[in-house]
Amino acid sequence: MVNSTPYHLFDVVGIELEYMIVDASTLDVRPISHRLLKDARNEPVSEIEHGRTAWSNELTHHVIELKTNGPRASLAGLAEDFQLQIQVINKQLAEDGARLLPTAMHPWMNPDHEMQLWPYDYSPVYEAFHKVFDCRGHGWANLQSMHINLPFCGDEEFARLHAAIRLVLPILPGLAASSPWVEGHFSGVLDKRLDVYANNSRKIPSVAGRVIPEAVFSRQDYEQQIFQPMFAEIAPFDPNKLLQDEFLNSRGAIARFERGAIEIRVIDVQECPLADVAIAALTIAVVKKLVAEDWSPLLAQKGMDVETLRSLFDATIQTAEQTVLSHTDYLDLFGIQHPTITVGELWRTLFDQVKEEIRTVTPELISPIEFILNHGSLARRMTSIHGENLSRNELHAIYELLANCLEEGRLLGAKE
Repeated sequence: MVNSTPYHLFDVVGIELEYMIVDASTLDVRPISHRLLKDARNEPVSEIEHGRTAWSNELTHHVIELKTNGPRASLAGLAEDFQLQIQVINKQLAEDGARLLPTAMHPWMNPDHEMQLWPYDYSPVYEAFHKVFDCRGHGWANLQSMHINLPFCGDEEFARLHAAIRLVLPILPGLAASSPWVEGHFSGVLDKRLDVYANNSRKIPSVAGRVIPEAVFSRQDYEQQIFQPMFAEIAPFDPNKLLQDEFLNSRGAIARFERGAIEIRVIDVQECPLADVAIAALTIAVVKKLVAEDWSPLLAQKGMDVETLRSLFDATIQTAEQTVLSHTDYLDLFGIQHPTITVGELWRTLFDQVKEEIRTVTPELISPIEFILNHGSLARRMTSIHGENLSRNELHAIYELLANCLEEGRLLGAKE
């Protein structure tokens, strides 16, 4: 979301969705994203526009990103726009015997052997990442997420937005966990993508920090406490200064001051855009309530420390919506007076308070939000319906079903 003109809080939104390209038969990853990203001369490019959406490359050659083509005034009609693009892409990929696969991790990919970096424009940056971090790990080579970009203008708006987003990050896996299997086995964690993501940058710890961003609420403080330590720590490994930029920041929400936006990065991609956009709508509505101080004052929101939020985040990564919350100071910030509540119950309570606002702009998203809240995160539905410890053939059957959900635009377990 490029900020050529300043946008204020909630004026616009930008959404990005990442998908794996896989063999249509075996569902093994296929590093052929260049087949989708070509200019008029048939040369590979990093991005092409398709009306209100755009396609772009990512770090690895088997991933394609769909995104809003610039800031969008609302989420109305976005799921349909993305769905159309998925069908266009699948039609093109079919010529190579390939298709798109959803969810946040490929269930049997071995990145040590299968990872290939995007080899065209921007590749020097990717090579630099690989040299420093060894991108063969799952947290680099096997992850697909949704990013939500929300605008701000100036320090006062940044402070409000950053404070609110920090509070929401720990409970987002309760809505969006979709990565229970890794290398052919049940991981024991419903959001394995975030479990590995948290250790992604351990060679340079300041790059991801504690994943939950520090309690900083101005551009100057962000520069001093986040950017500068990060750039200084990586400098000995980055002599050409290819990585010393805002994009190096790998926290769960990152400030993009050049865009005038905060990008939320902890949401697993779902089985179809309707589910993704529904989760985005609920997330944004809750952030908006916090920014408005409807449940708690800004000063109290700013006061929540990183370690408390990280402990809640770690717990929710494990058990998603069934995670029990008993930190009363945290619950108070959402106006919750119960001593204990599950993450799923918290989301249901918050949804009841923002439902009508969502319905006003995007009534088509009410039903999928309710379905997710009633039936659980995608990881929960996957493991509840099919079991946890599965053979390769059984995993193949589930992911073929998920690929069909993506093509058809329907939620797993929903009536057709």
